[in-house]
Amino acid sequence: MDLFDYMREQNQKKESPLASRLRPTTLEEVVGQQHIIGKDKLLYRAIQADKLSSIIFYGPPGTGKTTLARVIANTTSAEFTQINATSAGKKDMEEVVARAKELNGMYGKKTILFIDEIHRFNKGQQDYLLPFVEDGTVILIGATTENPYFEVNGALLSRSVIFELKALSKEDIKVLLLRAVQDKEKGMGAYHAVMDAEALEFLADVANGDARAALTAIELGVLTTPRSEDGKIHITLEVASECIQKRVVRYDKTGDNHYDTVSAFIKSMRGSDPDAAVYYLARMLYAGEDIRFIARRIMICAAEDVGNADPNALTVAVSAAQAVERVGMPEAQIILSQAVTYVAGAPKSNAASEAIFKAMEAVKNTSTAPIPVHLQDAHYKGAQKLGHGDGYKYAHLYPNHYVKQQYLPDGLTETEFYQPTEQGYEKRMKEWLDFLKKE
Repeated sequence: MDLFDYMREQNQKKESPLASRLRPTTLEEVVGQQHIIGKDKLLYRAIQADKLSSIIFYGPPGTGKTTLARVIANTTSAEFTQINATSAGKKDMEEVVARAKELNGMYGKKTILFIDEIHRFNKGQQDYLLPFVEDGTVILIGATTENPYFEVNGALLSRSVIFELKALSKEDIKVLLLRAVQDKEKGMGAYHAVMDAEALEFLADVANGDARAALTAIELGVLTTPRSEDGKIHITLEVASECIQKRVVRYDKTGDNHYDTVSAFIKSMRGSDPDAAVYYLARMLYAGEDIRFIARRIMICAAEDVGNADPNALTVAVSAAQAVERVGMPEAQIILSQAVTYVAGAPKSNAASEAIFKAMEAVKNTSTAPIPVHLQDAHYKGAQKLGHGDGYKYAHLYPNHYVKQQYLPDGLTETEFYQPTEQGYEKRMKEWLDFLKKE
């Protein structure tokens, strides 16, 4: 490296974004991901012992995939090379492989190749790497935001250990934000900025587990906010909301406002008002509510308030719950909106939910009556000798696949738990059940 390269590198360090400058250089500085880098975990031990095999980091943006690769670069004795799959081609890989062979042959030194956005490589490019990963010419570290089981060559996967990184917790983001404001060497400590508790809480919340987004916001806040009379830069809630371009919504996920909003959301679906229901959905999403929580409420409403008036409502709700987990935000909002408007617009009946409540009360308040003998299982050893199953009438042998016989235990035979309404599909069910009772 000549003088000009050195000066360029030093200037780049000073002028690079805060998220880049604040990247940890040791495992001890890494925030979050303790499920894979805790001191008793495989990855921690492998990095410390400098005994890495090929690995793939998989997780959402801003969770530390590149950070962990950099930590490995700082701790390993191997040659560390980085390329980005969005811009690199086969020629770049050929150069890396040639250099790796040279270092290994002349000095016995290993080469770690870090490929960011590895899912961007096509099948041919991934296939090219395979023999060199297999024979140890290079140790591969891949990073991807996409599910590697879908996007990465199966042969490469079989030769790699996959580590899934989770979105950072709110507390993790708070630690990083305070470090950014207070660190005088790599952070913004020299600016003497002070973060209000509300601003810290807000930024940690709306960052939604993305450290890069949170650090970019606080850097912008510190650099653009004028000093107050006390000579300090105060990052208030208003400043924080401007920096991340998101209006503050008063929505405490553990407070009254949370429960009031959820209550209004459910009651709007139950009350068949899709406009109100989707509005409260938007309020929850904007405030950063967990999409899995919202999906659970929609499923419950579909079963409790729609029920058999439209059995397809529960199917839509369950499908939406599975889809939002696979897709994530922001596209998940479209899926949730479809489910919410469907459930809100569906005919309503709580007959099915009332039936189980009545049945539970009966079980609770009456002695456990014996099951009628003809309904008891006749298949296990000795059951037939005891008369179990005797007299049972197989419904499919009779007209309309129905035959009258006793199903409820003695003492409950006249009890009606399920009372279908005249709503939607349930009306057809009621007509059918009434017809059978007349048979």
